[in-house]
Amino acid sequence: MKQIAWVFAVLLVAGVGFAQEFALGGKVGNFTLSDVEGAPVEFSALKGDITVVLFVATKCPISNDYNERMKALYQEYSAKGVKFVVINSNSSEPASEVADHMKQNGFPFLVYKDANNVVADRFGATVTPESFVIDKTGTIRYHGHIDDSRNPTRIQTQGLRLALDAVLAGGEVKTTETKAFGCTIKRAKKS
Repeated sequence: MKQIAWVFAVLLVAGVGFAQEFALGGKVGNFTLSDVEGAPVEFSALKGDITVVLFVATKCPISNDYNERMKALYQEYSAKGVKFVVINSNSSEPASEVADHMKQNGFPFLVYKDANNVVADRFGATVTPESFVIDKTGTIRYHGHIDDSRNPTRIQTQGLRLALDAVLAGGEVKTTETKAFGCTIKRAKKS
């Protein structure tokens, strides 16, 4: 019985791995999101030489704990030419709710919807917030948390900031992957 459970676990992990197309160290291809009005937007029109792809939520208390930090990161790094593509992939959070959340929190960036979590699946994103740094060649150079503590007074490592600084300086990212933590992305039921 244990052997059957182990085989099932291995197959489950393998199945999840096959869904992920954009992996750390690999290239990111184009994909389509929707703005909060429902208009399609291509990633190719949003990306820059350095791009942060950030998965967020409206209802997740952990994601919301990062709202001010996300705004500060955006203000600092967009001034340095970094583009931010902020995505809500939760099937339980409609575009109207995302639009209200952006307005209520005074986001200086747009949040795009990912219908049926197609983009989250391609990145292998599982929680909110979860971040990816993509360089000018389209390669994912960092994947993980924004920083290592929900409580700002306990932050010891700022993974996203360190990765951005390294990529902006033309150097190697020392820690390419950290553990993202937060609420799970509420995925659409697939048939």
